[in-house]
Amino acid sequence: MTGAARTLDNAAVAARLAGLPGWALRAGKLHRRFVFDDFAAAFGFMASVALVAERMKHHPEWANVYNQVEVDLVTHDAGGVTELDFALAARMSALFSRR
Repeated sequence: MTGAARTLDNAAVAARLAGLPGWALRAGKLHRRFVFDDFAAAFGFMASVALVAERMKHHPEWANVYNQVEVDLVTHDAGGVTELDFALAARMSALFSRR
């Protein structure tokens, strides 16, 4: 993971969230629900994200039910939200918008 990642304060998180439509801060984590046409599309998205997350060595907390994927991002090593979470959130949003 990151080791040296610094958590962002509430003002920095709020400012960064303004540039990531669909994402919010919930229970101290970046949160978003992605909705797809069907299960196959949702699962395909998760597979694509898994490859990105593995390269980043940063893994989401997520759940899938039929056509929905709920995601929470937090850097556990740092004890809060970091730039790494925003980087993964941006990659996920980009993958979602390309579908």
